[in-house]
Amino acid sequence: MKIPGNTLRIGIAAAIILGTIGWLALTGYSSNKSYYVTIAELGGMGDKAYHSQLRVEGFVQPGSIEHDGPHVTFLLNEFESHSPKAATGRTLKVIYKGSEPPPDTFKDDSQALAEGTYGRDGEFHANVLQAKCASKYAPAQPGAAPANGTPVKPAAAQGAAPPAMNQAAANQTASN
Repeated sequence: MKIPGNTLRIGIAAAIILGTIGWLALTGYSSNKSYYVTIAELGGMGDKAYHSQLRVEGFVQPGSIEHDGPHVTFLLNEFESHSPKAATGRTLKVIYKGSEPPPDTFKDDSQALAEGTYGRDGEFHANVLQAKCASKYAPAQPGAAPANGTPVKPAAAQGAAPPAMNQAAANQTASN
């Protein structure tokens, strides 16, 4: 049985298209894969650290931020500066050269996540930089005073509704 030439050409074209899509999916997946490591784990990765896309998290060491336009050089410490372990924590020099300036939340002692590659020079070369918001934005503990020092009472303990509410209720009752 002979296959018509038109069918054969369509089959070859479909095979080429499917093969190309498969190849692009495989190479795209492997190039976007990044390993999440701590500063302590980075030192123990050996030669694999120099050939992998990595994400490293730590706390920005106070006084270490040096701006050069949109680029930033700083030290990441595995512990916050006010932690008793901070003095013995491992540090990592990070050189950020991304397409965007660092976020506004990137400050001393902020928690930062750098994505990039680890160089044989012992420096981390980041092309993506993220910073978490400071802990001051965490919800207040129940019964704690807010930042202005005025204690907050639960609504039930505050007594009657505000006068505007009482007037609206009186108007509603009068119209019924």
